[in-house]
Amino acid sequence: MTSDDLDVRSPWRVDWSAVWVGGLTAVVVGLLIGMSGFAVGAHEASTTIDWHKVRLLGAAFSIGGAFFAFVAGGWAAGRIAGTRRSEPAMLHGAIVWLLGTLLLVGLATVGAVTHFGGWYGGLVGAPTWAATPPVDATAAVAARNMALATLISLLLGLVGGVLGGWLASGEPMTLTYYRRRQMLSADRVERARRIA
Repeated sequence: MTSDDLDVRSPWRVDWSAVWVGGLTAVVVGLLIGMSGFAVGAHEASTTIDWHKVRLLGAAFSIGGAFFAFVAGGWAAGRIAGTRRSEPAMLHGAIVWLLGTLLLVGLATVGAVTHFGGWYGGLVGAPTWAATPPVDATAAVAARNMALATLISLLLGLVGGVLGGWLASGEPMTLTYYRRRQMLSADRVERARRIA
């Protein structure tokens, strides 16, 4: 281990192949969880989001799908990038979330986001060429609830991507480890010098 390994100001390199694989992993895992939710009947709450009609099973699939899809994507990106430090691995997980969100928006434009469950329904907008009928109060409430559900899903996806990258790094998942890491690395270098 050299002194460069201990320098905390070294740049965090982004492995874009790992990010793309992680983003595609997140989208595919999200699709699998969403389709599993449809198979067990959890989709009933996702047709129009009404908080009083959301069933526990539907919420579990939607929230769990949003979170665990990006955990899988962040983990895949972190492992493929081969980062052994938690910070660059979490950065890869966050970039996977950015790419995955863009992929979901792209899927929403072609109408394929409905297979992920109703929680990403806020990504779907009315096309500009469609005639807009007058909006009634129930449609406005449904649009607000869909936007809120999409916001929750996207933020949970970000948390999942970051945690997945952190998990892939192999470093302990404690918030105080980064303070001791420099000291532990210096101790390892000193022990290696004594042995040699």
